[in-house]
Amino acid sequence: MIKPVNRTRARRNVILLAALFALPVVIAYALYFGGWRPASFGNHGELVQPARPIADVALTLLDGKTLRFNELRGKWTLLTFSPAECLSPCERNLVKIRQVIAAQDQNAERVQSIFVVKDAKMRDWLKYAIKDYPGMRAVIGPPDAVEALARQFTLTVGSPLDNLNRIYLVDPLGNFMMSYPADADGNGIRKDLARLLRVSRIG
Repeated sequence: MIKPVNRTRARRNVILLAALFALPVVIAYALYFGGWRPASFGNHGELVQPARPIADVALTLLDGKTLRFNELRGKWTLLTFSPAECLSPCERNLVKIRQVIAAQDQNAERVQSIFVVKDAKMRDWLKYAIKDYPGMRAVIGPPDAVEALARQFTLTVGSPLDNLNRIYLVDPLGNFMMSYPADADGNGIRKDLARLLRVSRIG
């Protein structure tokens, strides 16, 4: 026959064990319905919420060919914009983008890069400089199309027309979904992109 004391102790242990298992769920519900959200989901970039569809524009490449923005769909796209002169922040972005894509190994072909120049005066410099960034396409105009494109990437800090030297990420469906400030760590961009390529079924 089980003694009453042992039965009471066993019941107490069962209740304690159940409480330990239930505690994380109770805390999670309390935090969720209390309105708390984590400040970050592990991204190094700044998420655009909700993701913003980029309207199609007809752009002119350095070689004179026309590129419609919609033609970029199907791959992940890293963009950066530059004023009349590509100074140190601009050049650092070009290097970051080149390294980030190269670091994706077999997934590198799922990513493309676009360098949008806001002033065609850079045309002569580009002819030589762009050779250091194989695969990157340089957009040099027309001015109204470049401006229309840039304004679609406007954030609370401003648009690419304000010489922010940011890097912008567009998904394979044509949605602007993340951006990085001028001083962003290239390794952080690499990690974000690697994670997206790993979990994404598009692009």
